[in-house]
Amino acid sequence: MESAEGEGPAGATGAPASKNNRKVSKSHSRRRWRKVKTKASRLMHSMDLRTMTQSLVTLAEDNMAFFLSQGPGETARRLSSVFAGVREQALGLEPTLGHLLGVAHLFDLDAETPANGYRSLVHTARCCLGHLLHKSRYVASNRRSIFFRASHNLAELEAYLAALTQLRALAYYAQRLLATNQPGALFFDGDEGLTTDFLREYITLHKGCFYGRCLGFQFTPSIRPFLQTLSIGLVSFGEHYKRNETGLSVAASSLFTSGRFAIDPELRGAEFERITQNLDVQFWKAFWNITEMEVLSSLANIVSTTVRVSRLLSLPPEAFEMPLITDPKLTVTISPPLAHTGPGPVLVRLISYDLREGQDSEELSSLVKSEGPRSLDLRHRPQQAPRSPSLIIHIHGGGFVAQTSKSHEPYLKTWAQELGVPILSIDYSLAPEAPFPRALEECFYAYCWAVKHCTLLGSTGERICLAGDSAGGNLCFTVSLRAAAYGVRVPDGIMAAYPATMLQSTASPSRLLSLMDPLLPLSVLCKCVSAYAGGEIEDLSDSDQKALGVMGLVQRDTALFLRDLRLSASSWLNSFLELRHKSHPKSVPMAEPMRRSVSEAALAQPEDPRGTDPLKSLTLHDLNLRGSTETSDTSELSLSAETLGPSTPSDVNFLLGPEGTQEEVEAPDELNSKNRGQGINASFPEGFHPRRSSQGPTRMPLYSSPIAKNPFMSPLLAPDSMLQSLPPVHIVACALDPILDDSVMFARRLRNLGKSVTLRVVEDLPHGFLSLASLCQETRQAAALCVERIRLVLSPPGPAPPRPV
Repeated sequence: MESAEGEGPAGATGAPASKNNRKVSKSHSRRRWRKVKTKASRLMHSMDLRTMTQSLVTLAEDNMAFFLSQGPGETARRLSSVFAGVREQALGLEPTLGHLLGVAHLFDLDAETPANGYRSLVHTARCCLGHLLHKSRYVASNRRSIFFRASHNLAELEAYLAALTQLRALAYYAQRLLATNQPGALFFDGDEGLTTDFLREYITLHKGCFYGRCLGFQFTPSIRPFLQTLSIGLVSFGEHYKRNETGLSVAASSLFTSGRFAIDPELRGAEFERITQNLDVQFWKAFWNITEMEVLSSLANIVSTTVRVSRLLSLPPEAFEMPLITDPKLTVTISPPLAHTGPGPVLVRLISYDLREGQDSEELSSLVKSEGPRSLDLRHRPQQAPRSPSLIIHIHGGGFVAQTSKSHEPYLKTWAQELGVPILSIDYSLAPEAPFPRALEECFYAYCWAVKHCTLLGSTGERICLAGDSAGGNLCFTVSLRAAAYGVRVPDGIMAAYPATMLQSTASPSRLLSLMDPLLPLSVLCKCVSAYAGGEIEDLSDSDQKALGVMGLVQRDTALFLRDLRLSASSWLNSFLELRHKSHPKSVPMAEPMRRSVSEAALAQPEDPRGTDPLKSLTLHDLNLRGSTETSDTSELSLSAETLGPSTPSDVNFLLGPEGTQEEVEAPDELNSKNRGQGINASFPEGFHPRRSSQGPTRMPLYSSPIAKNPFMSPLLAPDSMLQSLPPVHIVACALDPILDDSVMFARRLRNLGKSVTLRVVEDLPHGFLSLASLCQETRQAAALCVERIRLVLSPPGPAPPRPV
């Protein structure tokens, strides 16, 4: 009885103890994973470029010698070859990076803001060198271990070697820009034909290596899992795009095909490259608008800050009068937007943490556009909050082609809470259906309406801040320029996060980073700008979709989501059963006793008949089955892009249509060396050949539309007299953003004119970090910096210091 009584409590607590142990084990695993991911970046920051290169070369030579002594095995040969390649590329890259770093300070805004495209390119190359150094040390320490996974490490080393080779090519391109550009200029301002030749050569470079195993290596480790998930979702979405003809509902089908892209990084990289090069702007509009789906937006609202007011308003297209700033007795007429589609209402969203005076007025309620029960919370309160002295007018980003204020609502709610200020976010019409200047006209009209009717919005309008990100930052500048041109009140300040100020197709050091950026690839950037300039022709093949509009498509696709989910699940299950039936082996040979370590067996294995080794992790059972019939049955999904060769065209036509071919240039797979002459390729040293894309012809706009030179489209090109009218400007940019140079050059122009301007550059984050504000600590800190800049605008200026006698 005593024994039974003693075992009772132990048995009762055994299960919870086991669960606790598993939780502790998982916690330790996560911590170890984070340490491994951050070790390479620590190495990169703690060593100078020369020391890092010398250490990497020494380790590469040691590993190369070791694997050469391991016999004639294919894996050993490839490991030896990859370390030889690492040594060659590191030695060739180091002097070029040293030269760029030696002159990079000449392109900074000031000594306190060391940021420009040359620095970013050097930093990215150092990150790649740091990863290779960390991996080389790991191989040197574990190559004799029984747990050393030869093929897994080989695959990672080959991927980073490919990335290092492409980065070396980008460094030579940056050297060419350095020699060609005017002193201190980051953008190429010479002959447009030479710029086109540069871009034509540049887009032929292989990009898939940056979207597979190396995806996001240059960013902070905490954001890489999100980028990997995003890339898997993008390639799965692209595989089904236009196949179901239901717009956003293809997300349902994508859920069941994303698995193979998750387990095969090489396949994911090749597919990502194909999509970014060949899919038209309508694909990006559809993909980016996934966040507009009712299901996802509802989830975002659940986890975001709760506000009292979130109302979608429809401003009627009626002209009104605004007083001139020079003489308030005189007025100017503000006409409704007219470009392209004629007069039409402008949608805006009012967000306020507290219900303030005027926000529940009958006049404002008559403008409300119904969104359902979530638009306004009118629980009884004894007293309304008074009007705020400040107002924020926000313009969202999205490449001028996608998203609405709903996509940006989570961080806008946080702003409303932290700043205690009502926010009016403008939902301007999107390209290519509404190209320039429609968006500018609508934003200017909404801005003037807000200034005139600020009391309805819960503000007295004493301080007004224009805030926007990416394309929205561009529109903030141009709205201010237009307000000054009309003679009406300009905002008291502008906060622009990673704005685009140069919309011409031109080269700069930071835009070279678009070769590897998962959020802003060069072809995507060019297609969005071309759509905004009117170069992308709208697909009118489906008149019903055109009649529905963006929000109509969202509602329709949400209704079809469950239907596609069911159909896709059935299709996935059938294909899974068929694949299992076909791949079932007839017999499995008996495994021979293992007399050597796993690593030695992997290194001494005979050459594959195809001359390649599947880039997968080898286990004890796998090594014993090498050479069996299973080798020939390996699925092509596990092979690298190099093994598969050029991808075959899909039955679905993903290429741009024949319209607009005057602004598109087809880049051949292989450039004829005779035709290159003294072109950009002449800057490569003899014997160096970067990898070229195997994804077939690339169709993308390379020539800039003349309208891109309009200062209301590219504010960087505005004359000094126009820029003099801008209010104080606060720019928050990303060091690794392909459009970093837009911010640096624009801030420099304003500084040279004596204007008040600040530039803060955040490290290790991608373009669009505001939409990722809740993802990790780094994005939260960057978002807080934007709030701090807005607070500077909203704070009333203090008394001027007394002049010395």
